[in-house]
Amino acid sequence: MPTLMAKRPESSVRYSVAIPPPQQGTQSPRPDTVFSPPPFPSTAGPIFPPPIVQPNQIPSPSGKTPNLPSPANGVRTGSPGPHLSTPPGPPVFSSPLQPAAVPFRTSPATPQPVAYSSASSLPTSSPLQFSNGSVELHHQSSDATEDWTPATETPNVLFSAHKVLKQKKLANIPSLGFGALVSSGREMSPGPQVIQRDPHRCHNCGAYANLYCNTLPGSGQWQCVICRNLNGSEGEYVASNKEELRNVPELSLPSVDYVQTGNKRPGFFPVSDSRVSAPVVLVIDECLDEPHLQHFQSSLHAFVDSLPPTTRLGIVTYGSTISVYDFSEESIASADVLPGNKSPDQESLKALIYGTGIYLSPMHASLPVAHSIFSSLRPYKLDIPEASRDRCLGTAVEVALAIIQGPSAEMSQGVVKRPGGNSRIIVCAGGPNTCGPGSVPHSFSHPNYAHMEKTALKWMETLGREAFGKNTVIDILCAGTCPVRTPVLQPLAKASGGVLILHDDFGEAFGVNLQRASGRASGSHGLLEVRCSEDIFVSQVIGPGEEAHVDNNETFKNDGALVIQMLSIEETQSFALSMETKRDIKRDFVYFQFAFKFSDVYQSDITRVISVRLPTVDSVSSYLQSVQDEVAAVLIAKRTLLRAKNANDALDMRATVDERIKDITSKFGSQMPKSKLYQFPRELSLLPEILFHLRRGPLLGSILGHEDERSVLRNLFLNAAFDLSLRMVAPRCLMHRQGGTFEELPAYDLAMQSDAAVVLDHGTDVFIWLGAELDAQEGKGAAALAACRTLAEELTEMRFPAPRILAFKEGSSQARYFVSRLIPAHKDPPYEQEARFPQLRTLTAEQRTKLKSSFLYFDDPSFCEWMRSLKVLPPEPS
Repeated sequence: MPTLMAKRPESSVRYSVAIPPPQQGTQSPRPDTVFSPPPFPSTAGPIFPPPIVQPNQIPSPSGKTPNLPSPANGVRTGSPGPHLSTPPGPPVFSSPLQPAAVPFRTSPATPQPVAYSSASSLPTSSPLQFSNGSVELHHQSSDATEDWTPATETPNVLFSAHKVLKQKKLANIPSLGFGALVSSGREMSPGPQVIQRDPHRCHNCGAYANLYCNTLPGSGQWQCVICRNLNGSEGEYVASNKEELRNVPELSLPSVDYVQTGNKRPGFFPVSDSRVSAPVVLVIDECLDEPHLQHFQSSLHAFVDSLPPTTRLGIVTYGSTISVYDFSEESIASADVLPGNKSPDQESLKALIYGTGIYLSPMHASLPVAHSIFSSLRPYKLDIPEASRDRCLGTAVEVALAIIQGPSAEMSQGVVKRPGGNSRIIVCAGGPNTCGPGSVPHSFSHPNYAHMEKTALKWMETLGREAFGKNTVIDILCAGTCPVRTPVLQPLAKASGGVLILHDDFGEAFGVNLQRASGRASGSHGLLEVRCSEDIFVSQVIGPGEEAHVDNNETFKNDGALVIQMLSIEETQSFALSMETKRDIKRDFVYFQFAFKFSDVYQSDITRVISVRLPTVDSVSSYLQSVQDEVAAVLIAKRTLLRAKNANDALDMRATVDERIKDITSKFGSQMPKSKLYQFPRELSLLPEILFHLRRGPLLGSILGHEDERSVLRNLFLNAAFDLSLRMVAPRCLMHRQGGTFEELPAYDLAMQSDAAVVLDHGTDVFIWLGAELDAQEGKGAAALAACRTLAEELTEMRFPAPRILAFKEGSSQARYFVSRLIPAHKDPPYEQEARFPQLRTLTAEQRTKLKSSFLYFDDPSFCEWMRSLKVLPPEPS
């Protein structure tokens, strides 16, 4: 990505899993895991001094590990990590949490991946000894691998630290924690090496051969890094010397793809034509008023124009009845109508599917028909409030599923044809589901509302699981001012692997999300296997999946892998894995392996294997220096948001953030001489400011007006990839400069300078603020506004969901959306302002006086005031 843009976020679905640690000294069986559901991104902290950059060259906001290249959007990337467990316990951090069951939740900006350097200075491991028949290996790990480990990084796996503490008591301090963000579909440059053969796997634990294994070139045997078992390679690793093994991809690269194409499977024929390509079905609310319908129709027309010509499209509308549109009628919009107050019976569906109508048609054959159908939509005529109109959304989705499945005639003579990737249903809703199965009463005052809502939740989740079983993802895009009862709709999207998104209207952002939703899936039938060194276990998993019960013990005697069923395979999603150590670590390295198994859109079966090695250290300072602040902050935020299920929980979680800061300081900080104050560890200089943004921002704070909005945002955050997650937590602030350049600044209210224009990227919202003085200068204000708009579009070009982009002038009522997301630093003393916002030093005394007088007084504490209220001194700016 040469231009400045956001990394692609991940989709939303959540759950949790907890795993008790195995007994010491025994092979660890896969612990029991528990999965449950929750969403969010943030920007990197400020850099001091701030650089001036071109729009397509914005640097990373953090300065740690500068030797690693940063992504195109300037966000620092983190490292890989493994394991699942239950949600965090109460906010008492005095002692390590006891291992619990693993919870699941769904949840995007990018920390620095672990670099694999050929001249590694990491300590070597102690000699390994194991017997397998008559052969024993006594090599140090560095002998076999370290001297030619390639300079490659794995952006799919971002660890919260690049080193692991050896002491269990320190490593498992829950206020900081250790873990990784893992994504199956993040872009890799260059892409993973493709291997078209079966992988070599450990006969004992099932792990894959990798670049960190000890190998015996003479015999071709290799030693597993997870369980240290010695395995054969059927002669494929036999070589005259170790140098020759560099030509074996899995022994020289940290990430490889094993690919089995469809035509290698007996009885299976990949078909790429339009008859079996994965379809998209629009399920459209027809109860819209005139103003909403006009915007909606414009978005629909633009949507079908954007579809590839081979995409098969279906159109279903719903109100009190369901209309299934027939593409065989070219001159008029024709539809078959079904009742919406009950689930369709088999006879009705059979008559529909086996009739003469065409309900899924490729765009190259039916684009004019689709346009005529959208043009035929009419506004709601009856004088009934929006929330009280009959909408049979659940039944409409059932019918859409039946259309996608179609006749079973495509399975004949032992030949199976299947579409590549997931099919997709996109529901466009303007109000709640109030009719038919899965519905709730029009009014909350209904005497039986609570019971009916509970029944509706269960029915919607069951329908979502049915869709998942049929390889169909359901996205729900809501818009307008009518509450849609998100708690009822969320289980339908989540269980199928889709997302629920709220929009203000059916305009630009809705239209862009409609287009991006239709083409974002990258695979189906996904499983994620996580294996760790015997001293490490995964204590919690948050993300778009659930525990898969796979018994590999017949194939591998002691397979202790954690296996996650992925609800969808998309680069906008990730898993947050929290990990703990079972005992003090004696070895110099620990190993992690992640294996993604899925079918891609070209109908090939992919196994993507990512292997990571991290050094272990005794030094706390060395460990803290290796912590990736942004990755650690996103993991903390996801664990925190997992427990913030309602507004009251969110208040409790804000207090938890306070306790977390105090506990990290007491465990890793230092007490100031002759003072009761503690100094927050300077190695973690970015972390507290990001957590301050979390505490007061839309995820936990009171910026958003309705709990439904907060709920949708949290669910999105829990499943999102690192890029979007970081942006959602900590906004990124960019000030327009002369010549079209932008200067990256800390997200402080001191950036609100009247002669400037500022872009604030907060993940799901991008704000453009235009100072009054700049706006008054003829021509300059418009040029600055246009440049900011261009930058905002570049930043979010590939982001899903597409954010709102709002522009407003200084002093307008809408400017409060912008001000509320900035840290209020205007009350801090001048020396602290300059230390944390160095751009102030470039202002004249008159400009600083004018800036100070422009602020209104309010009670919100600044970052420094908040830290001092916790009896903690903030770290010096990095």
